Amino acid sequence: MVAVQTRFRRFAVLSILALLAPGLAVAAPLPADLAAAAHAYDEAQVHGDRAALERLVADDYVLVNGAGQVQDKARLIADYVTPGFKLDPFTIEEPVEKVLGDTALLGGRVNMTGTDSGQRFALVVRFVDTWARRDGQWRVVYSQVTRVAKP
Repeated sequence: MVAVQTRFRRFAVLSILALLAPGLAVAAPLPADLAAAAHAYDEAQVHGDRAALERLVADDYVLVNGAGQVQDKARLIADYVTPGFKLDPFTIEEPVEKVLGDTALLGGRVNMTGTDSGQRFALVVRFVDTWARRDGQWRVVYSQVTRVAKP
């Protein structure tokens, strides 16, 4: 009888741990090459680095911007390198990082500030960038941006 109770307790404890394990798991760090690409992409946006944007953004890239407009790679890059446009350095708050094999979703909340045609701007957005590893290199293939309403 004692052996049966011991086995039952062991089974019960293991069952509870199995149910709780997904919630207790610590998120794995991003693969180093993806983290480096994401950092380079953020820096390229801030510095209007055309060469880096050309390298990091897929040719078939699609952006759905905060106004609901669809843009391609050429338009995205043109926006960042336009004379008179300057994005201030930013920090991604409430980051979202999901890696699914050769695809990754990276996003979060950003307080964007900068200058456009001599006028300061400030807005808060939530975004997600979809990354795909192609030919051994991570590239952004899709982005969705949503403006956060002012309280």
